[in-house]
Amino acid sequence: MRLLVTAALALSLALAACGDEGTAAEGSTVPSSGYEVETVVQGLRVPWDIAFAPDGRMFVTERPGAIRVVRDGVLQDEPFAVLDVWAQSEAGLMGIALHPDFAANGHLYVCYTYIHEQRGPTNRVARLTDADGVGTDHTVVFDGIPGARNHNGCRIRFGPDDKLYVTMGDAQNGDLAQDPASPAGKILRLNPDGTVPDDNPIEGNPLFTLGHRNPQGIDWHPDTGDPFITEHGPSDNDEINVLVAGANYGWPEVRGIAEDPAYVDPIKKYTPTLALAGAAFYTGGPLPLHWTNSFFFTTLKDRHVRRLSLAEGPDGAWTVVGEEKLIEDEFGRLRAIVQGPDGYLYVTTSNRDGRGSPARFDDKVLRIVPAAGE
Repeated sequence: MRLLVTAALALSLALAACGDEGTAAEGSTVPSSGYEVETVVQGLRVPWDIAFAPDGRMFVTERPGAIRVVRDGVLQDEPFAVLDVWAQSEAGLMGIALHPDFAANGHLYVCYTYIHEQRGPTNRVARLTDADGVGTDHTVVFDGIPGARNHNGCRIRFGPDDKLYVTMGDAQNGDLAQDPASPAGKILRLNPDGTVPDDNPIEGNPLFTLGHRNPQGIDWHPDTGDPFITEHGPSDNDEINVLVAGANYGWPEVRGIAEDPAYVDPIKKYTPTLALAGAAFYTGGPLPLHWTNSFFFTTLKDRHVRRLSLAEGPDGAWTVVGEEKLIEDEFGRLRAIVQGPDGYLYVTTSNRDGRGSPARFDDKVLRIVPAAGE
């Protein structure tokens, strides 16, 4: 199935400034480049994240607990693995990432919620090993992260430094986000075996940054290596933040642009909220040239993909200089976005998560490709 998006879609240009810039309607418009959206696979159960293997396989997590495999565009009947998770509201099987040397060691990492006998809902990071197309050797890498029905974060990615970064929500307890001893409300930075890197901001502590409410997307700028995240606000102030090691991003003490030197302000905020989810930088390829180095994120409540054009100032500070909406209101709630090895962008719908309106054949993995003739 293809959807042709015409030049009627507009690029909202807004200069980054203090104050509320949040609504999508602000700014002037210019025509958008054409693109098409294809359905890659369908009939999934709340697909939460995507990772690509060097051999082209696509791994997709389903929040009820299964890791599915798409090979040559075909969803395989048998799951790669089925994990025992606590799938309630926003909890369950969420993030996935492949080890940088996956081709040699077959290691695949996931983040999920389970029920601990004493602690109740708890999040953990675990590792599986690919053995002839089956996930084996389930190994707990990092455990004891406070969990809840909502605000679990749980996006995981390997950074340019080959460290494992884990976005963790505040587990519906904002005070934990300001507690350096708690892994909740933090961006964690781990060695692949779950130990703490020697150069973390606090010796022996997995904390990389603190003061986060519910970060659900992370990626690194292709040129500078700066890490960017998307973060859910409550009813106001969804945020785009640039991470600085050891920095405090304010939740719940402040929200949005506070201009308080104790905290790092976001480079962009959205009020009313869009429910920001997955995030990815586009590194270049067959899609429009001007998309290169753009920051893309999905939205759940506002049901579109957003592209941000960024500018770095002489002081290293980033500003948002342009915005564009893609596939607005066409496929419902959108959760993950990643760039595939073919240079296309892959997006998951999230209409069967209890908050959407499922259409026939939901949920899906979508692919954004150039429009015919582009």
